[in-house]
Amino acid sequence: MTVLGILGGSGVYDIAGLKNAEWRRVASPFGETSDEFLFGVLDGLDVVFVPRHGRGHRHSPTSINYRANIDALKRSGVTDILSLSACGSLREDLPPGHFVVVDQFIDRTFAREKSFFGEGLVAHVSMAQPTCNRLAQAVHDCAQKAGFPVKFGGTYIAMEGPQFSSLAESKLYRSWGCDVIGMTNMPEAKLAREAEICYATVAMVTDYDCWHDEHAAVDVASIVAVMKDNTEKAQRLVAHLARNFPRQHPACPIGSDRALDVALITAPEARDASLVRKLDAVAGRVLS
Repeated sequence: MTVLGILGGSGVYDIAGLKNAEWRRVASPFGETSDEFLFGVLDGLDVVFVPRHGRGHRHSPTSINYRANIDALKRSGVTDILSLSACGSLREDLPPGHFVVVDQFIDRTFAREKSFFGEGLVAHVSMAQPTCNRLAQAVHDCAQKAGFPVKFGGTYIAMEGPQFSSLAESKLYRSWGCDVIGMTNMPEAKLAREAEICYATVAMVTDYDCWHDEHAAVDVASIVAVMKDNTEKAQRLVAHLARNFPRQHPACPIGSDRALDVALITAPEARDASLVRKLDAVAGRVLS
């Protein structure tokens, strides 16, 4: 059975139209989640929503407990995660108000826990294709049908933040061929892969970062103005996706749901028992 998880970024703090909606806390051995999770049914599809920054926007990109969020989504039965993320544009042809269905990431974060695994139980998952193309294509098709300006495919560079880029950094990332810049999708996408959950990102452009000569340097006030319109479009996009998404979870075409089959390297007799217990949800399929 398909259960759609939605990670709401800046400006997206709930999901409209949910039936049987209920906020409740999901415990995780990796600590506190960003907030309670919102459980409900949207057009017949089970949905679990997480306000990534917490309601009221209490968590900075660095202080978000990404491991707890993903672990708790796995414990909630989530099979697919749609990440809704505000971002800056690094391309002239991606102005504010455009959406990008991301298919690649560059991770420049440095102050975050990036794996469920570690000393006592080591695992290496493939991130060559970091998003599920089946989920991404479904999201793109829904955005097109809804009439949103949307680009399929693009590279998202994740910076640590919470400060915005310097001009030199912004120009550097453009020279690397990056399309958008944000602060939250790493290590989120890596953790979703470790948890064998299909993951896709809709990057919602709010600004031109600071590289564009004809636009002022990015500031919160200008971002919020665009964010309001993007949030309304995001709600409509989720409604379209829920209406059309498969109710039975098909096998992931890139193997996201079997990512741990060839990832564990620590011999069974050398594994740390306490870490094995913490991984009962994330890796229980291959550890049991």
